[in-house]
Amino acid sequence: MKEDQSTISRLFSSLFSLLNTSRKIIVNLVFFLVLFLFVISLTSNEAKIVVPKKAALVLNIYGDVVEQKFEVEPMDAFINEAFSQRDEKPEVLISDITDVIKRAKTDDRIEVLVLKLQGMKRSGLTKLRIIAKSIEDFKTSGKKVIAYGDQYQQDQYYLSSFADEIWLNPNGWMMLDGYGRYQMYYKSALDKLAISQHIFRVGTYKSAVEPYMRDDMSPAAKEANKQWLSDLWMQYKTDVAQQRNFELSNFDETTNSLVTKLKAANGKIAQYALDNHWVDALKTREQITASMISLVGKDSQNKTYSHISFKNYLNATKSAFPMNNPTSDKVAIIVAKGTILNGTQKPGAIGGDSTAKLLRKARMNEQVKAVVLRVDSPGGSAYASEIIRQEVELLKKAGKTVVASMGTYAASGGYWISAPADKIIAAPTTITGSIGIFGFFMTLENSLSKLGIHTDGVGTTEIAGFGVTQPLSDGMGEIFQMGIDRGYQDFIELVANNRNMTTKQVDAIAQGRVWSGSKAKELGLVDELGDLNYAIEQAATLAKLTDFDTLLIEKELSSTDLFFQNLFGKAAVLMPEQSIKSLGAFDQILLKLKAEYQAINDLNDPQGIYSFCLACEID
Repeated sequence: MKEDQSTISRLFSSLFSLLNTSRKIIVNLVFFLVLFLFVISLTSNEAKIVVPKKAALVLNIYGDVVEQKFEVEPMDAFINEAFSQRDEKPEVLISDITDVIKRAKTDDRIEVLVLKLQGMKRSGLTKLRIIAKSIEDFKTSGKKVIAYGDQYQQDQYYLSSFADEIWLNPNGWMMLDGYGRYQMYYKSALDKLAISQHIFRVGTYKSAVEPYMRDDMSPAAKEANKQWLSDLWMQYKTDVAQQRNFELSNFDETTNSLVTKLKAANGKIAQYALDNHWVDALKTREQITASMISLVGKDSQNKTYSHISFKNYLNATKSAFPMNNPTSDKVAIIVAKGTILNGTQKPGAIGGDSTAKLLRKARMNEQVKAVVLRVDSPGGSAYASEIIRQEVELLKKAGKTVVASMGTYAASGGYWISAPADKIIAAPTTITGSIGIFGFFMTLENSLSKLGIHTDGVGTTEIAGFGVTQPLSDGMGEIFQMGIDRGYQDFIELVANNRNMTTKQVDAIAQGRVWSGSKAKELGLVDELGDLNYAIEQAATLAKLTDFDTLLIEKELSSTDLFFQNLFGKAAVLMPEQSIKSLGAFDQILLKLKAEYQAINDLNDPQGIYSFCLACEID
């Protein structure tokens, strides 16, 4: 017996020793890796990334185009790069894209702008139009813009249509399928699981909770969604048709017309694209390289054409320490991007406390005379939205102009925080409105009873011990609905007071209904149509500023974070670009389920009341 115990003891001792040795090896490897990169950063020249004297700038965007990135720890970001682990949802700042194009316009070394967009994921038409405007400005320099790729998805093709020429691989693919809003519905699944759903809402069109109370989209939601989706699709078609110099009728909006054209092209998608004037030429990769060499010459290794990637050009040309005049008047820009959640949130989400803190910082800065609140949000917590709105009101009381600039979304809670601004400016393709309130939760008493689990006890009041393991009483249901009704009344009163409308007028266009920016202007929900730059100009005009600088107010990184960000940023340049990995169909479904679950799970309003537009996402 003692021998067995001794053997087991030695076994565990050896196992612990192995684990401890492995830990030390890993720690040392990380230490020496960081040290190695630190030495590289000190000994390398700042001109490590060299822009060729004659080159093409390749706009090879990888990831979602966003107003503000989700915060990622610098060390985590570096480890992902080092071990070729791509983020699940990589992101690219739209400001980086437009800044790069702007600098390339006047850079004598850059002769051609190449749009190689196969890695670009979600963006939204509003952001696409901002980038397209930069491309159009680039073309005024007389420099050429070429788009090429093996395939074009809808967002990718929109930007490509602004190129002087579009090239597609002879075996390539492209299809413009329009805009749609399709989602999964769970009522039958919840019924089978005996999960009791308790849903409270105001608004005929407030469809955020429909997936949990229906198995299909309601007629009212279909009506509303069809209208704003049609507005966006018409804008898309109009812009592309203008760039490609053909009629709107060129778009295949029926299956039959598409089949007819494909038959004429012998079933080849690429040939159909050429015949239909979507692209200008069909070229293999080798032919594309030869064509580009004829424009800008070969690279230093004589392997391909002379070029520099988007990421390298960004790092090579941006200022490490932006100059800021501490004495000039400022128009501050505060980005409110993502779901509105209670408390303090990292960049990439809107926190009631953290975003209010940024607004407060602008209010306390004597140089700040006006604030542009850039809203790109489908809403979220009603309580957090109200905390932010109160800070906007305090800015106005302090004598500072506030202009709300709407991005891709400014719906529900996104509209709530925009409403008190002195002026609201949206893009024609902004998704806004959705003025409504809802609350919901689920109880598991029936599910648990099937497993033989029951809840019982005593309390000093009728509501003592209320929780998810007990049924909801009629009285408690009435209390919850009263809270939702009051929240909706507060919302429409807020809009009425700030938009010079009656509550009856607001209610008629509210009810949770979503509108496009252009329609919202007609209805009086926004003042003017324009982009962020126009909003800045308007803020300066309202504040009577003639000479001013812009100031981006955002969460400040610690000195340690800044050090690692700069260090790993330089190190990442030395690493090769990873290939783009496409997800399988089943993986995409799982990711969609995960995203929808996460969106609901993250909601943390202390009262369980939300102003959130789940229907605003476009497929």
